[in-house]
Amino acid sequence: MTNAMMKKISASLLLCVVLVAPAAAQTADPRLPPAKEAPPTAPVSLSELAARADAVVLAQARDADYVYRREFPVGGTAYLRVLIPYKLDPDTDIIEVYEEGLHEHECYFPNPTVFEEGRRYLLFLKRDPDKQGRYRGMPEGCALEVLVDEHNRYAVRLPITGIDLTDPLETRAQPMNFADAYARETEESLSPDDRDAWLEAGWLRPTDDGYTYTRGLDLTTVRRLMGPAALGRD
Repeated sequence: MTNAMMKKISASLLLCVVLVAPAAAQTADPRLPPAKEAPPTAPVSLSELAARADAVVLAQARDADYVYRREFPVGGTAYLRVLIPYKLDPDTDIIEVYEEGLHEHECYFPNPTVFEEGRRYLLFLKRDPDKQGRYRGMPEGCALEVLVDEHNRYAVRLPITGIDLTDPLETRAQPMNFADAYARETEESLSPDDRDAWLEAGWLRPTDDGYTYTRGLDLTTVRRLMGPAALGRD
């Protein structure tokens, strides 16, 4: 084989590599976890979580300034309106929560439109070492979703998602009629596995246009489980 032929074959192989590599990169799933995963966190009680947190607050999503990749947030700050400052300066009106990257307990929030009321959350946060007055999520997770019932009372929605708790909250849950738009789910908003499991357990019931949550735990009970010492109120 001549040198000219060898050079031609080498050039062809190089061209294939150049063309294939970008295509492979484009098909990579941006939601895949980073190569180096954080160590898994152990289940935690509400009192332990509240004690470790620098801030515990009931808040409502107001706005978010996120960078998105394929419709998923990958970094930025959410702004939430403070409703009940359990462990926070009582004069705080808006709390900033920063997150970056993709990981198991990432702390991103749906960004409501100008026509929507934001979702409510019971937040467990740590101070952000990179910016004074800003917070980040806890390694164990940062938020429990809170709904409003027919009597205009706040309740943590069950089943619990986002934080692996040791408290047997399911045994304390009460049947509730929620008057909250976010108490409803559709076929598209739930995975088939979650939908089937939650229907079987009674956490959901079918409605004409989807499903609605059926049980919750009022925030008075949740605050009692966190305990006054964990909230800095000895």
